[in-house]
Amino acid sequence: MTDITPQIVAEHGLSPDEYERIVAAMGRTPNLLELGIFSVMWSEHCSYKSTRLHLAKLPTKAPWVIQGPGENAGVIDIGDGLAAIFKMESHNHPSFIEPYQGAATGVGGIMRDVFTMGARPVANLNALRFGAPDHPKTRHLLRGVVAGIGGYGNCVGVPTVGGEVNFHPSYNGNILVNAMTVGIARADRIFYSAAAGIGNPVVYVGSKTGRDGIHGATMASAEFDADSEEKRPTVQVGDPFMEKLLIEACLELMETDAIVAIQDMGAAGLTSSSVEMASKGGVGIHLKLDDVPQRESGMTPYEMMLSESQERMLMILKPGREAEAEAIFRKWALDFAVIGSVTNTGRLVLEHGGAIVGDLPLAPIGDEAPKYDRPWVPTPKRAPLGPVAESGDLLADLATLMASPDVASRRWIWEQYDCEVGADTVQRPGGDAAVVRVHGTAKGLAMTTDCTPRYVFADPVEGGKQAIAEAWRNLCAVGAKPLAVTDCMNFAAPTRPEVMGQFVGAIEGMAAACAALDFPVVSGNCSLYNETEGRGILPTPAIGAVGLLDDWSHSASIALKAAGDEIWLLGGLPGHLGQSLWLRDVRGREDGPPPPVDLAAERAAGDDVRAAIAAGLVTAVHDLSDGGLLVALAEMALAGGCGASLDTPLTTAQAFGEDQGRYLLTLPAGTPPPPTGLPLRLIGTAGGDSIVLADGTSVPLASLRAAHEGWLPALMQAV
Repeated sequence: MTDITPQIVAEHGLSPDEYERIVAAMGRTPNLLELGIFSVMWSEHCSYKSTRLHLAKLPTKAPWVIQGPGENAGVIDIGDGLAAIFKMESHNHPSFIEPYQGAATGVGGIMRDVFTMGARPVANLNALRFGAPDHPKTRHLLRGVVAGIGGYGNCVGVPTVGGEVNFHPSYNGNILVNAMTVGIARADRIFYSAAAGIGNPVVYVGSKTGRDGIHGATMASAEFDADSEEKRPTVQVGDPFMEKLLIEACLELMETDAIVAIQDMGAAGLTSSSVEMASKGGVGIHLKLDDVPQRESGMTPYEMMLSESQERMLMILKPGREAEAEAIFRKWALDFAVIGSVTNTGRLVLEHGGAIVGDLPLAPIGDEAPKYDRPWVPTPKRAPLGPVAESGDLLADLATLMASPDVASRRWIWEQYDCEVGADTVQRPGGDAAVVRVHGTAKGLAMTTDCTPRYVFADPVEGGKQAIAEAWRNLCAVGAKPLAVTDCMNFAAPTRPEVMGQFVGAIEGMAAACAALDFPVVSGNCSLYNETEGRGILPTPAIGAVGLLDDWSHSASIALKAAGDEIWLLGGLPGHLGQSLWLRDVRGREDGPPPPVDLAAERAAGDDVRAAIAAGLVTAVHDLSDGGLLVALAEMALAGGCGASLDTPLTTAQAFGEDQGRYLLTLPAGTPPPPTGLPLRLIGTAGGDSIVLADGTSVPLASLRAAHEGWLPALMQAV
């Protein structure tokens, strides 16, 4: 038996105080297996010990919310007996160590969270952050992550329909890979994870257990150091073809009434699935580890319980239904094994080789895990920007921004994804939000991922508001009613008060925006310790959001449609340049406060835009965000292959300011503008093959397209 030394405790990511809590909870010294179980379940990745206190401030309820945070994924009612199930999760640390498998298994894991609850996955999205484009690892990491996302999603047959990609030096040592899946289920056939029924069989299905991914949850809850490459064994290996079989087998069994509870074996594998199921059900579980399907010989109980091998599920079945369930899984060429039973002990008991090798009380592992109110300090407010000299050439600056890392076309990325498998994709990547038809109905689901980390860094409260508000705008811009949010809270070490202050501020801003917009958070994930040798990432609360269209054929897109259409600006021309891309990429400055968010105006503008789309008044819609008015107009022109002429003179701040709550709308010539109580002005007309300013200067669309679409391929071809 291994002696539990302070070094072993530290290697398991536990503090001395936490170890003393474990000894007190156990009433004795734990053995190595029991210590390993506590370590993964008390990791930040599984327990949210530094964030639970603040996450509770987020609004999570609405009449259409069927299931909020606390299950595998969030569930919302979309009418006619149907529900949308969705969640976003991080796979940051594994993707930095091994980009292909890290990203691929991130996609596989988030899909399992969704189909575990009874949904067929219909769409994947991703939110990616990489280091500086000229950093020596950026191209390698970008190429591997994109290949991993495409390789897994394409093979399993779920379209990748949207997402976002940013570059910034703060991610040089710690990239972010956030994966989101949306699925559709019957609202009366949602499956949950709480174990029940004393004596009911505990069943393992899917792939065999190997030694890959052991201590992945613990690794994901620690910062990187110079030896991060040595952590490759903690990265799981995925098999998308096995995942496809698992989806079909689970959904087939879900058509019966045999399942009592079901849980994905995600982070911490068999440990987290068994502990969470038993804890939620208020029961105990006895597992016989000799019966766990294994793909390697001589596996120890420690390895079996902490392995994060992919494509595995744990189920509680009704008694007597084992043979029926096994026949389904064998038909799909998957492993099936009864590995234990539900008990009334409130304990996790592990048996191996005829002996009890682990016996732990469940309450301290799960519900009574540490919860910290870590010290935090508010982020100091930025000084006002002050006067900024006018641009010498607005159109030259526009060309610069269109080829900048944050604005340049992502076509090179999304063309590697199958965006249309399933034949229900209505709007592909490249617009404000993706739209996917709800198969067999007129309904459409709109979905987006959004965050502006530079805003959050400058002012976490306003940045948190803006992340929610931009997701709201993107859904409204395609005509969808925003329904709910999932989040992925990516931050550096919470033990640093300034980082914890960023988290607290972002939560405050997000909560205010969710409440004002009636836009609840129904699921999510926290990823902390995103730093290398003390250098942290920009605070990045990535937001995934879903909205509903009653008729998908009435969705709006960003593309200019016809010469002569009038271009209207909803929201005015105030011109906020603080923290703007123009200020950073043209003037080399990253100062000033971010643009403030007026939540009442955001709600009014979104409601007006959706009403105009539903009434068929508008031919194109695009929200204004990075780069401001001119960048938004150029994106609309490039999407439609149609130029535009402005008749409103613009200052630099009006051209590139990133004021929030604004949209560009196009209407057929002579059409009365949609009713609104907000500023609305006619600023130009669609037509031609150039962007023409009010002073007569112009830039051809062809040159803007070359700049916009050429940057990323050129980066990836660079030697």
